[in-house]
Amino acid sequence: MKRKSIALLIISAVCMSGCVRKNNQTNETKVMETNNVLTDAEIAKGQFTAEVMWKMGRIANSVISPAGDKIAYTVTSYNMAANRGATNIYVQSPDDRQKLRLTDSAGNESNLQWSADGSKLYFLSTRSGESQIWSIRPDGSGLTQHSFIEKGIDGFGLTKDESKVFYLQSVPVIKRNSAEIYIDMDQSKAKIYDDLMARHWDHWDEGNHTHIFIANLIDGKVASGKDIMEGEPWDAPLAPYFDISEIAWNNAGTQLAYTCKKQTGTEYAVSTDSDIYIYDVTSSRTTNICKHIAADGAMIMPGYEKYPVWSPDDQQIAFSSMRREGNESDKERLFVWNNANHTMHDRTATFDYNASNIVWDGNEALYFIAPIEATHQLCKVDKSGNVKVITAGDHDINSFTTNGKKVVAQVTQITRATELFDIDIHSGNMTPISAVNQQIYDHIPFGRVEKRRVKTTDGKQMLTWVIFPPDFDPNKKYPTLLYCQGGPQSVVSQSWSYRWNFQLMAAQGYIVVAPNRRGLPSFGQEWLDQISGDYSGQNIRDYLSAIDDVSKEPWSDETRLGCVGASYGGYSAFFLAGTHNKRFKAFIAHCGIFNFESMYGATEELFFVNNDYGGSYWDENPVAKRSYANSPHKFVTKWDTPILIITGVNDYRVPYTQSLEAFTAARLRDIPSRLVVFENEAHQVFRPQNSIVWNREFFSWLDKYLK
Repeated sequence: MKRKSIALLIISAVCMSGCVRKNNQTNETKVMETNNVLTDAEIAKGQFTAEVMWKMGRIANSVISPAGDKIAYTVTSYNMAANRGATNIYVQSPDDRQKLRLTDSAGNESNLQWSADGSKLYFLSTRSGESQIWSIRPDGSGLTQHSFIEKGIDGFGLTKDESKVFYLQSVPVIKRNSAEIYIDMDQSKAKIYDDLMARHWDHWDEGNHTHIFIANLIDGKVASGKDIMEGEPWDAPLAPYFDISEIAWNNAGTQLAYTCKKQTGTEYAVSTDSDIYIYDVTSSRTTNICKHIAADGAMIMPGYEKYPVWSPDDQQIAFSSMRREGNESDKERLFVWNNANHTMHDRTATFDYNASNIVWDGNEALYFIAPIEATHQLCKVDKSGNVKVITAGDHDINSFTTNGKKVVAQVTQITRATELFDIDIHSGNMTPISAVNQQIYDHIPFGRVEKRRVKTTDGKQMLTWVIFPPDFDPNKKYPTLLYCQGGPQSVVSQSWSYRWNFQLMAAQGYIVVAPNRRGLPSFGQEWLDQISGDYSGQNIRDYLSAIDDVSKEPWSDETRLGCVGASYGGYSAFFLAGTHNKRFKAFIAHCGIFNFESMYGATEELFFVNNDYGGSYWDENPVAKRSYANSPHKFVTKWDTPILIITGVNDYRVPYTQSLEAFTAARLRDIPSRLVVFENEAHQVFRPQNSIVWNREFFSWLDKYLK
């Protein structure tokens, strides 16, 4: 139930090809920078608030130069009054913290890619009004626009010799709107469907699909492109994430590997069967490398296959594979396809953790990131499948970039937002490179984080993070929050969130208990799989084990416990509201599942509920019957605790009607309750002012009932 979000913010400023903007800051830039400076009042107060959090710069898109002497990355800053952000490009040496800003907030920049000789940096920018391909030299000179494609593009990738480019664009494939079908009814506003899915994540199906175009780069300009998927009713990269990492040129620039799920309708809604395809530029032939049949007739790769990466010699492709069809949270295996003999090899067959962010180290070994014990670490696997965990410690390595000799990673902790670190690939030592938010850390204290092992009802040891207020006094008693993770298969790790931020909760005077209950990655596949078909079972007992354990401490006030969560965490709040035996004094549920039957009929990716519920509400198998019998709405008669319910109108994964049903039930049962509906948000809240409102509602509710 997770979704990435990309906001393309269009600015009217236009810069013609070749113009230079180094050290030429616009008024908008100055406004953005001023907004990100702490006020004297905020420094004097010394408290981490939502307003302070939105002054933090957000690092992304880091890429190391071919020589390894420069690291380029973007930083997004937000202006609360304008309710928008601006994303700029920075360059610095990995060996020091002196950075140079290359762009000036005349557009939002993303999709960074170095030229092969490191002389320029290509990127996607909205500075011309639509997203187009630009480049700039690492000293800030030579800003040049390369594409002038009507309606703009959504992403791109250059061949190493800079002769060809692929780009993404949404194209009309199927007529869905009534005014298109009945041309004499041009004022009609209906959408017409014959099959699933009518809507996906946060949008209705308008009949458009994201396709890959290939074009030549002639004299620095992108020529007219060829749609290599012309007329095909599916997306590449996959909806709804549209991750550019699902597409990759080979090093020779002769073939393009891409991820696609070539299914439609009901088949698409119930399946996770995506594959890796290779498009040959010369012959225009497309080959699926994932469809092989085993000796017993079984399909070898019926699940998610994504993120192809060519080896330096172009003889192999590494990619991520989930073997079990219909399970979006199966183990992410690292597979390697051999071009010479068309064989497949699972490099992580004996490694009980996921593998992501796959990068070749020569033609034999590969780097990747694995979630291990509620952290994310850099690992390496050789051609025989021997895995070495390179790094260690309480941190999340969220992505990394390498030139073959030097590795630079984006790293977070519960106490720190994303910063760049140099990783010694031999020792695993990590050295900070960037300090984007140092002004925050210099003036705002953060709370201590404790790693706690809690014994579960079945005798397991569950890793639980406990986050304390910055001014924690062990002689005082504090209201305590149980945080229920969404996903449901998403690790509670050393991540930094701008939506559910543990430090923000702790700074308002709450102790936060964040357990890695059953169903979360990084503790092996058995621990992860337990939740599917058993939403109301062991993982709920794990929640209660965590909060019961912490509430026994002398500094936790067991008479002032709260329970909060979103998505599956929102389901957890709804379910516990009817089963908590008066533990909690307040609940908050954001976009939670309330009624399994209506959820099944209104959600879109049915493979998710089929896997996690055990099937539809009319199925007679024991797993499905148990799931629907334990739907939260069946326990409403036992609700007795104030509950805040939050949702977004554009949420089609857990439709906003789930929250409406819960609010109706609470009011009719005279439960103190409040409904907050964001009309321009989906499953998460991303817009700056909406986020401030969300946090004010969140903390005012907790303060009312727990303080």
